Amino acid sequence: MQDKLLSMIPKLKKQSILVVGDTMVDKFIWGKVSRISPEAPVPVVEVSSDTETLGGAGNVASNITSLGATAYLITVMGDDINGVNMKNMLKEKNINHDFVVVDKNRPTTIKTRIIASHQQVVRVDREVKGTFSPLTEKNIIKNIETVIPKVGAIIISDYAKGIVVPKVLKKIIALAKKRNIPVTVDPKVENFKQYKHITCMTPNAKEATEGMNAKNINTDEDIALLGKKIIKLLNSESILITRGEKGMTLIEKNNKITHIPTRAKEVYDVTGAGDTVIATMTLALSAKFNFVASAEIANFAAGLVVAKVGTATITTKELEETIKDFYRKK
Repeated sequence: MQDKLLSMIPKLKKQSILVVGDTMVDKFIWGKVSRISPEAPVPVVEVSSDTETLGGAGNVASNITSLGATAYLITVMGDDINGVNMKNMLKEKNINHDFVVVDKNRPTTIKTRIIASHQQVVRVDREVKGTFSPLTEKNIIKNIETVIPKVGAIIISDYAKGIVVPKVLKKIIALAKKRNIPVTVDPKVENFKQYKHITCMTPNAKEATEGMNAKNINTDEDIALLGKKIIKLLNSESILITRGEKGMTLIEKNNKITHIPTRAKEVYDVTGAGDTVIATMTLALSAKFNFVASAEIANFAAGLVVAKVGTATITTKELEETIKDFYRKK
């Protein structure tokens, strides 16, 4: 398996992927805690620095370009300073942003996390959820139609902010089917049962359980049975359920079940790990690798990113080194 996984990496770089979904600015305020506030029983964070990065669909696209591939992003931003910052970050990450839609009636989503001594203290969200105007929706669909001929796969990165609505979803799946390219989905529970006829969905165990209104999902057998039910409901080709310290479980339409143990050595922060999984998985599928090999390399990528604090990405060099290191010690 080592040789196969290593041989995949150069091919990942040659892919072009369209990412459609909700993008946000992730702001991190870094500091330390040495006392409790006299005003309320809360920690006082002494700020040392702050950083901003791309979140949501933007982080998925960032994961694609950090692995050397090409990413086209279709998302919506506000006509505000956070939107300007977002566009600048897209440029820095070499993400094609020619098809980003600006909506003057909605602010750019910004999520602020306060981190003290590697621990998240609190998160503050500034956003407006709900469907976009008919004009914005029309521009999203028009841009999807323009970009699809340029790519080998499509990722739907749904954070339930309003971009992934039934009309947009149906258009993506119809166009992808016409061109015979994979469609993968990082789902949100609110839209779980709408992602029909896709190639692969990558929910975590909680999302898969809640999306199907299931209960008492604990064992490998429980997860496998749940995955089969999801595939039947959505008529999808596969589902990759991420399970934290238990790794991942891949269920294919032919009822093939593959349990993949976690490759994470240390876990500091799971923020954005799902973005890394779907980006790597989709790049591999776009390069014509099978579901098992694609899930295996995505698992190694996830193991790397959770060892980093904050919304992070990985490089092909890091991916290559961690695969070699794992098989050397095995």
